[in-house]
Amino acid sequence: MLHLRLIVPTDRTDEVVHLLESTVGTTHLVVMSGVARDPAGDMVLCDVAREAGDELIGALRRLGIDKSGSITVENMDLTLSAHADKAEEEAPGEGADAVLWEELAEATHEESTFSVTYVAFLAVATMLAACGVMLDNAILIVGAMAVGPEFGPLAGISTALVQRAPRLVWRSLVALIGGFAVAMILTAGFAWLMDVFGLFNRPMIEAARPNTAFIWKPDAMSFVVAFLAGIAGTLSLTSAKSGALIGVAISVTTVPAAANAAVAFSYSDYSQMSGSTAQLLANLGGIVVAGTLTLLVQKILWAAHRRRTGCIPSPSADSGRRGRPDRSRPANGPAGPGPAEPAPATSGPADYRPAERD
Repeated sequence: MLHLRLIVPTDRTDEVVHLLESTVGTTHLVVMSGVARDPAGDMVLCDVAREAGDELIGALRRLGIDKSGSITVENMDLTLSAHADKAEEEAPGEGADAVLWEELAEATHEESTFSVTYVAFLAVATMLAACGVMLDNAILIVGAMAVGPEFGPLAGISTALVQRAPRLVWRSLVALIGGFAVAMILTAGFAWLMDVFGLFNRPMIEAARPNTAFIWKPDAMSFVVAFLAGIAGTLSLTSAKSGALIGVAISVTTVPAAANAAVAFSYSDYSQMSGSTAQLLANLGGIVVAGTLTLLVQKILWAAHRRRTGCIPSPSADSGRRGRPDRSRPANGPAGPGPAEPAPATSGPADYRPAERD
């Protein structure tokens, strides 16, 4: 379940409540009039099944609530409520299969920022990997891969390509290319400094190094492994399974390849440098291709599922309340004497039509 906290201008509250009550999969609706101060308005709270969350958030944005008020979404780890259980049963699909595109875009935007912290993590990971390749120590290589933050920009590129967001593509490319460039320059300087102190030397880079030689000897399996890791990493992001992302990080040799290229350059070993660069590009390319295809498949399958099962109604004034009774007034019309008119028959979620995304 997702928890939504909305700040809504007073003159739009009825429209928003109308939308929330009309959405299959929502429950625990609370309206607190006039409590919000900045921005001023009413606070509206509700819980919604994850599989209905993306369309609902999109509908609220089309109403302009993100501009005139605010939309805050939180993941709920535990909800003990029969109403919540019923809402999840009514919502079409499975929550694990649903992609919250707004959440994904926000997460990848945050992770693909060319910041001091991002560059520091990448540089430290690359230097750690440099120690691993020079000492032929697989444990240091694994540690360096776990520390590297490069999956964020890679996921950002995939998300931006699927969502047709050129600004996010550019932002992610700057973080990815700029981050690796800075990290590799710093690692080359680190290798020179370690050589000055006698901790690195040329025989170490020219040794056979059986545990880490694969780093500068790419083959078809390099791309295959990166492709599979890209699928797993993308699924871990869209399903909020962050634990799986650690396994993805230690399955591809992006950071070690960048480290080996930097160290090889510092010792003028251009053969290893070119091989490591090819390994790096194969891994980056495999992850981006896999991530983009995974998101496309998820988007197509979920859209097809929503067309079959129905979705929330369009947030227009005359859309009507379908699939749920109107809680704000009697279902049989104005109060008065005489027999009650039967409410229109509904067929549940199938009455809904998916709202079109921009």
